Amino acid sequence: MGVWQLLMVGGVMLLGLLGVIVPGVPGPWLVWAAVLWWALHVQTGLAWLLLVGATAVLLLDQVVVWLLPARRLRGVGITRRMGAYAGLGAVVGFFLVPVVGAVPGFIGGIYGTERIRLGGHGPAKAATRTVMRAAGTSVLVELMGCLLVVGAWAGAVVAGA
Repeated sequence: MGVWQLLMVGGVMLLGLLGVIVPGVPGPWLVWAAVLWWALHVQTGLAWLLLVGATAVLLLDQVVVWLLPARRLRGVGITRRMGAYAGLGAVVGFFLVPVVGAVPGFIGGIYGTERIRLGGHGPAKAATRTVMRAAGTSVLVELMGCLLVVGAWAGAVVAGA
């Protein structure tokens, strides 16, 4: 697979990660489709193993999201800026402290946005807790599943599969 095709697959995965944060965009499906496209073109044992693993992780991810309480976005104060900062924090945290860094990065992005908006630690902490209860947990679970798949794909590409 050429460099341009790898960049295209990575771009679709990036759109999938952004799609997790934007309501109504099928982020996990975009990530899975990118892994499928890559595996069909590379056709190595590692590629097929990664496709099977990605399928399992994203299906389990969907089951967990389905079992969590429904998202209650109205009246909580979730803004696009908050979603952008939370998503950016999760991605940066995922790569700075591999895998587990996404959780504090996500929550830190929400807290930072609320701290700027509300001005103090106490109100920002309470607002962060409210946002995480309303929708943050399900978004975080979905984002973590997609980040795991993207990280595994990036590792496989670096390994030369």
